[in-house]
Amino acid sequence: MKSFIAQIIYSIVCEGINTDQYEEEWRLLYADDREAALLQARKIAETEEETLIDRHGRAISWKLLAVKDLREIQLDNGALLFSTIKEVEPIAAPVWAQ
Repeated sequence: MKSFIAQIIYSIVCEGINTDQYEEEWRLLYADDREAALLQARKIAETEEETLIDRHGRAISWKLLAVKDLREIQLDNGALLFSTIKEVEPIAAPVWAQ
């Protein structure tokens, strides 16, 4: 068995409100090959789709958009699983500056 990591993207839809919210998940999978890992990722992702009712009585739904990325990984001690770089735009004159 090989180890894979899958990036799964859901759209979060709130009844009556345009939220433009998304959830990004990274799932560890064990499979014989890439095709089997992709099938497994899709199956897991589809089972995780859910609709809840919030305290205001609105339906909030997690809808699968895509299995965006699937990579074979080596699970050695100290192996890098996830890294991200965020660019922050400087504020010319912060409100709290006097």
